[in-house]
Amino acid sequence: MRSGAYSTPVSTTTLPGPERLIRAFAEPTRLRLLALLLEGEICVCDLTRALGVPQPTASRHLANLRRAGWVRVRKDGLWCHYSLAPATGPVHASLLECLAQCRAEMPELESNEARCKAARAERCC
Repeated sequence: MRSGAYSTPVSTTTLPGPERLIRAFAEPTRLRLLALLLEGEICVCDLTRALGVPQPTASRHLANLRRAGWVRVRKDGLWCHYSLAPATGPVHASLLECLAQCRAEMPELESNEARCKAARAERCC
C-alpha cells in the first residue's frame, strides 16, 4: 500500500483557538444555547426544554461548545449545569459581545429565553 498525503487521519481538534471558537459559534443550535447561557448557569434539562431538542442532541452540542472553550460544566449528582466560560482572548471577548447583540436582534432567541425561564420555574432537577 502506498503512503501519501491521504493516508494520515485528519484531526479537527487541532484547529487554532479563534477558528475553533468561530466554528462552534456559527451553528444555529449552539448559538441558541450560548444565548441562553448569557443569563448564567443552567441545567441541561432546562436547556433541552427551552430549545425543544432531545437531551442527546443538546448534550452533543454542549460537548462541542465545551471542547471549543465556550462553556464550563459543573456536575451535581446526575445533572450537568453549564455556564459560559470567561473569554480567553480578544476574539473570544468580541464573540461574546456579538452574542449579546445577536440576542437583542433575534426574536427567536427571546422566545427561547421565555421557555427557559418557565422550565427553570418548574425545576426538574
